[in-house]
Amino acid sequence: MSQKKSMPELERKSVDEFKQSEKMPVVVVLDDVRSMNNVGSVFRTADSFLVSEICLCGYTPTPPHRDIQKTALGATETVAWTHYATTLEAVQALKQQGYHIFSVEQVHGSTMLHEVQIQTDIRYALVFGNEVNGVDSDVIALSDGVIEIPQLGSKHSLNISVSAGIVLWEFSKKYLTKRT
Repeated sequence: MSQKKSMPELERKSVDEFKQSEKMPVVVVLDDVRSMNNVGSVFRTADSFLVSEICLCGYTPTPPHRDIQKTALGATETVAWTHYATTLEAVQALKQQGYHIFSVEQVHGSTMLHEVQIQTDIRYALVFGNEVNGVDSDVIALSDGVIEIPQLGSKHSLNISVSAGIVLWEFSKKYLTKRT
């Protein structure tokens, strides 16, 4: 009988190791996301990609809550998060801290994700919007750019947690390349 060998990529960081790890200089901003499952999924994805922080804005639910935990699987203990009364408040604060703001939305003049020039020496904040209404138009107006995920099928929208995973993967590829 053969035994499975431990694969290095399956060795997980402890909470303390995670908190001490170098983070990707990316903040995720959730603009009035209503689903606790989506919030939990974004936490889990943020943990996976070593995101610096999540900003939970407006009526976006905040931990601790069992419905967030159900999909976060403990990531609310590793990923730093802050709550803001409004997404505009969060974006203004992040701009003052030197973040380059990208809203993820379908609008005229958006840049397709694969065409975004990601620079590893710039700090980014990525704004993901409400499940029905998307990113607020006032937030889009304050953004430095708008990213659109190309979609080729008959449906032209993705769940916010799926969108976050796709965009964060694209950003993390740049940072993984920088580290090697």
